Amino acid sequence: MENDKDWKLKLRYGKLITPFQHYTIIAQVIISEYIEDFEAKPGKAYVAMKAWVRHIDDAFEVVEDVGDQTGFEIIGKIEVYETPPDSPPDENPYVYNINFTYHD
Repeated sequence: MENDKDWKLKLRYGKLITPFQHYTIIAQVIISEYIEDFEAKPGKAYVAMKAWVRHIDDAFEVVEDVGDQTGFEIIGKIEVYETPPDSPPDENPYVYNINFTYHD
């Protein structure tokens, strides 16, 4: 799929079928220890990520799962928006483009 340059058109016009929906997820978090995989330093931040998941409820769960696996804690509300994808769907749900924006 990654080599298919026309995946967005195929998705839009029904040539590419997926059981997943695409969402952007934003949450206020606190990072207690440096997260090497994301070069994320300790402190308060907003985390943003994109996800292919089956249902909007799964989007809320996936941000909590990522936090549990990587070391951040959600301290505010979780916002989920249906958005156009930057990466094609896969055979399984997945998260990508995880970014942190720090604040006081």
